[in-house]
Amino acid sequence: METTSRVGTQGAPRTTATSEGVPAARRTVEGYLRAPFPWYGLDEAFGGRRWLMQVGVSADGTVQHGSTGHGDEPAIGPERPETPGAERERKERFAVVVTVAASPVRRTGDGTGVLDATTVSSAAWLAGSGLLAHTWPPQLDHALRDDWLDQQTETAFALADDLDGPAWSSLSLPVDGVPMPFHYRESEFGWVLAGTTPTGVHLGAYGRGMSAYGLGFAVIGDITTYA
Repeated sequence: METTSRVGTQGAPRTTATSEGVPAARRTVEGYLRAPFPWYGLDEAFGGRRWLMQVGVSADGTVQHGSTGHGDEPAIGPERPETPGAERERKERFAVVVTVAASPVRRTGDGTGVLDATTVSSAAWLAGSGLLAHTWPPQLDHALRDDWLDQQTETAFALADDLDGPAWSSLSLPVDGVPMPFHYRESEFGWVLAGTTPTGVHLGAYGRGMSAYGLGFAVIGDITTYA
């Protein structure tokens, strides 16, 4: 995978802001409006709640990726109820769509560094790490959470770097009405998928409680409807 730099649990591409675990007050639409690429979400067949997460930006302020949520907004960290996994799964049904700008290796705007390329693996990594950030085991001792996340996100990174490996299967889903191939995997925490859209941007998604097999994706005509 060309993009190997990671920030916390967000990873590729190299960014100065993460898109997971952000208080609702900071999830503003402003960053999304600055993106030079189209945002994707679930298509009109989904009739549930839609909500913003946050964008990731490069060192020069260029928007590189971001996520949009659908369904029940999962609790994170201290907000997460200490309920058994099966009960929590019944309560939380969500799908998050990650849009990643397609970019080659390039220098930063200030000329002091290099921004890694983005690929389908970048979308798979962002989706995989995002799923972990929202689904860490509630019975896990909080003192061990960082170690657990480090271990699991390293695994997610390795899986994203091997999309042709045995952990992934193929899945065809509509994107703007056109069937497109995706890499798909499931785990005890939920599912992750990644592919490329007809517009050229990379698309990742993760979720739990909602089957990935019945989803469709589409360009978001007005991102402010998620705010």
